[in-house]
Amino acid sequence: MNLHQFRFVWEAARRNLNLTETAKALHTSQPGISKAILELEEELGVDIFVRHGKRLKRITEPGDKVLQAIDVILREVSNLKRIGAEYALQDAGTLSIATTHTQARYALPEPVAALRKRFPKVSISLHQGTPEQVARMVLDDVADVGLATESLANYDELVTLPLYEWQHVALMRHDHPLAEVPRLTLEQLAAEPLISYQPSFAGRSRIDKAFAQRNLTPHVVLEAIDADIIKTYTKLGLGIGLVADMVVKDDPLFAQGGELTWRPVGHLFGSNVARIAFKRGSYLRQFVLTFTELLSERLTKQLILQALQGAGNSTTGPGAQTTDSDQGL
Repeated sequence: MNLHQFRFVWEAARRNLNLTETAKALHTSQPGISKAILELEEELGVDIFVRHGKRLKRITEPGDKVLQAIDVILREVSNLKRIGAEYALQDAGTLSIATTHTQARYALPEPVAALRKRFPKVSISLHQGTPEQVARMVLDDVADVGLATESLANYDELVTLPLYEWQHVALMRHDHPLAEVPRLTLEQLAAEPLISYQPSFAGRSRIDKAFAQRNLTPHVVLEAIDADIIKTYTKLGLGIGLVADMVVKDDPLFAQGGELTWRPVGHLFGSNVARIAFKRGSYLRQFVLTFTELLSERLTKQLILQALQGAGNSTTGPGAQTTDSDQGL
């Protein structure tokens, strides 16, 4: 048996037993994959897959056990490569980060700049997507770390740690009647056209849930994944924008004499927790650990390593309380 066989079996399982898609993903031929899987099954003495003709129909019970073992083997192979890279290159390499737009735009610039100062030979690769895509990129070893809000904790294969809490704010033009109201209500917001995130982003489900609990139907006239888009259309007077509070920080739009103002609405929609995720059992290079420390004062290298070696997601410590948000920021 060999690593090629393990990768073929693993990828076939990931691709819903579609050998055509498996061959494309691995840049090889379908007959070659079928032959390698059959040879592995023959050597093991068990069928990993149930077949109908040449098609794979489902994974067998021993096949489930084989896949679990292959997962461990491939993970450790990946760790070996990281260990070799760290000791060969020392302070050089690539930090691959999977994250959402808001994190990439507002939360990451300062930590990334600080990391580059400490490790000038390290390059940064940013991959943006939905929280589900962020989780998948970490699980598939496309990214070293993933950043999103709370939904990352739903994946058992990931170890996640809390970074910081955030709340929503309401954006509006200075000439809007609600600009003079210090504490907004759900009823006031429900009576206005709203501009907010798409349902799978940035705590949108908490917003919808809050309105539903009061039997109110919000009038959302525009949805976006990009907070800058929401600010732009709010500035044009299309409605009141609902965004994460970090997007108003140091923005001249909200400075004295700026075009927009904002009001806190955390009392209406609650708090969210941004989290960082690692693949369970992965080996983290020193610059990855340093980057994580730069993201939050709550995290230390020792805490991160303990979490990776322990069981379950870390939900303890300051600000680590769970929320019912299942959305990503």
